[in-house]
Amino acid sequence: MKYTLLFASLFSGVTVFSQAFYDMNTVQKIEIVFTQSNWDQLLDNEKATTENYIMAKSVTINGQTFDSVGVKYKGNSTYKANQTKNPLHIELDTYKDQMYEAYTDIKLSNVANDPSFVREVLSYQILRQYMHAPLSNYANVYINGNLIGLYSNSESVSKKFVKDRFGSKKNTFIKCNPPAGAGPGSSDYPNLVYLGTDSSKYYAAYELNSDYGWKELIHLCDTLSNSTNNIEKILDVDRALWMLAFNNVLVNLDSYSGAFAQNYYLYRDDNRRFVPVVWDLNESFGRFSMTGTSNLNSTTAKAQLTHLLHANDATYPLIKQLLAIPMFKRMYLAHCKTMVQENFANGAFFTQGQALQATIDGDVQADQNKFFSYANFTSNLSTDVSVGGGPGGGTTPGIANLMNARSTYLLALSDFSQTEPSISNIALSNSAPSLKDTVFVVATIADENKVYMGYRSAANLPFSRVEMYDDGLHGDGAANDQVYGAQVILSSISTQYYIYAENNTMGKFSPARAEHEYHTINISGGLVINELQASNKTTVAAPNRNYEDWIEIYNPTDAAVQLSDYYLSDDSKKPMMWQLPNETIAAKGFKMIWAADDSVPGSSYANFKLSKSGESLGLYKKDGTSAILHDLVEFGVQVTDYSYGRSSDGASTWITFEVPTPNSTNIIIEKPNGIDESSSADWHFYPNPYSKELNIHNPLNEVISVTIYSLGGTVLLSTTLNPTEELNWNDHFSTGMRIIRIESGTTSEIFKVIAQ
Repeated sequence: MKYTLLFASLFSGVTVFSQAFYDMNTVQKIEIVFTQSNWDQLLDNEKATTENYIMAKSVTINGQTFDSVGVKYKGNSTYKANQTKNPLHIELDTYKDQMYEAYTDIKLSNVANDPSFVREVLSYQILRQYMHAPLSNYANVYINGNLIGLYSNSESVSKKFVKDRFGSKKNTFIKCNPPAGAGPGSSDYPNLVYLGTDSSKYYAAYELNSDYGWKELIHLCDTLSNSTNNIEKILDVDRALWMLAFNNVLVNLDSYSGAFAQNYYLYRDDNRRFVPVVWDLNESFGRFSMTGTSNLNSTTAKAQLTHLLHANDATYPLIKQLLAIPMFKRMYLAHCKTMVQENFANGAFFTQGQALQATIDGDVQADQNKFFSYANFTSNLSTDVSVGGGPGGGTTPGIANLMNARSTYLLALSDFSQTEPSISNIALSNSAPSLKDTVFVVATIADENKVYMGYRSAANLPFSRVEMYDDGLHGDGAANDQVYGAQVILSSISTQYYIYAENNTMGKFSPARAEHEYHTINISGGLVINELQASNKTTVAAPNRNYEDWIEIYNPTDAAVQLSDYYLSDDSKKPMMWQLPNETIAAKGFKMIWAADDSVPGSSYANFKLSKSGESLGLYKKDGTSAILHDLVEFGVQVTDYSYGRSSDGASTWITFEVPTPNSTNIIIEKPNGIDESSSADWHFYPNPYSKELNIHNPLNEVISVTIYSLGGTVLLSTTLNPTEELNWNDHFSTGMRIIRIESGTTSEIFKVIAQ
């Protein structure tokens, strides 16, 4: 038996939110059971009136069944009372407190307007490279045993979503779609035009998803329309520019950039800035033709859509006012060019689209209620499809036909073809800094007029932008040698930064996807949060024998460190929430903290729990009578009995571990082909965790072989057990994870236990 130890590659500055339910390589299975035979009529009636949920007897997701679940039809143009396959909203917790992989809301689109079946999923995949956006994949939906069809399955932009991505969920939260729906003849658009101080004037265009917020929305509209001097204090401008670049490059006109200026959310984060989130991409890649000033009635017209659409239109203040500021316009152009080069000029979008279509090919063929033919599906990734009638009527551009032409068109424009700045040789004045050190960030810049550095001490904080200088006074060597420098004081264990340079025409970022991605400066010395588990049911028991949430602290230094110099908190406003116990942690050692919400002074039980839905967790260090942030991890929705940790001890990249490694080194274990971890109650390993002695019971009426491995793959024990025999193994090896393989003539299974 051989185990392969894998180390994850680094993706600096990226937080990954990826769970099995939104795995793009897997089609989910959702089975809805109604006791009412007239369930369709009931759903139609609710859609036409109160839009309340109908109770389904059960919803089964990939084999896991939930009873008493809320279901309703959703959608505007894609819903029709006389069609079988309507878009669905499933709410698992309408009547009972239940969730699937910490998700309660499931949004399913019926792919009514997309012969290719990939527009929505592919568009979200591209967008997530540049800003936080929903996860998205596919699901087959069955109702009362009948296959309704293949749906796109996109993560709901809910309070859970904003908590995962932005660290809070109680602030102003606005859905920028008219509550009654948008359409020709409507004039109620969520275009951020200032309508005065009377909040009732905004009700028809926006939907408030929080307890308050009209005043903050009106202030944003007022600032955009009348004075943008302080716009960066109340709006995440960089994310807004990425949204506008995305809408324009991908000809996504059923958006803020199109006729109805809709399909996005605004969340006001803890920094009092509105953060935009894009939603509803089924009309992306030119499926929607209305710009708000004209209709683009051909693929050629869509391919040649001006990159400065609405730049002079006061009814689109987010575009007009931001692009009127020269720096923001250059940033916007840089973002547009990055999207074109990374996805379309190199053909990456087509490869991704082919992979998606290969995943769902059989499911599309099996969908008897799809709105287009299978031939339309296979051809529309490349070529235009013309289909009359129905919700999917009209001509739909071939995605490659449109985007190859659009890429060529945009890159030939003078705004994109002129010389852009270059950024190279980024370095630090001190390669091994300590907390509170001052360091200089330096870089070689060419074809520039101005150079800036954006930096922050923790994720979800705004970047502070300072100018970099080539004057010989900022760690940059000689003056006027095209080496620029700026200083930063390191106030946390990880400082995030990017460099932005511009000339009279174009801007350039390093990394190119800033501010969504960034470079990091990691300080040396001190403790780190190494791994955590926010939903522990079977992984490891605490000394109190309960399966508590846990946090693993690691000492990466070569000397013992006093734990009581540090605090843990899941509330940035309360950095001294819980003090670590008064003991030391050895060099390269680990300390388990149990997030049990039941603290005993001086113990290892913290006075808070971790959220399975995701949150921020900070490690703070004493600084006189207060504490300063030393380490921070932000995690999204967690799967039960999986953990989230650094890819290796102390590394900067965080990943999900299928086999958690509490109180031991972080290493990925690749299981043998064909072997899945079992949760069978027939096998008995006790106690777990154990100290020196482990009992293994064979419940079968046949001989089994037992092999126990260390986390590193070393065989610690190899033996056999007769039918119903029990083994008492005295483990003389070091503490940590043990992997147990059980083999018989009928079974081969993998288990994990903890030696402590």
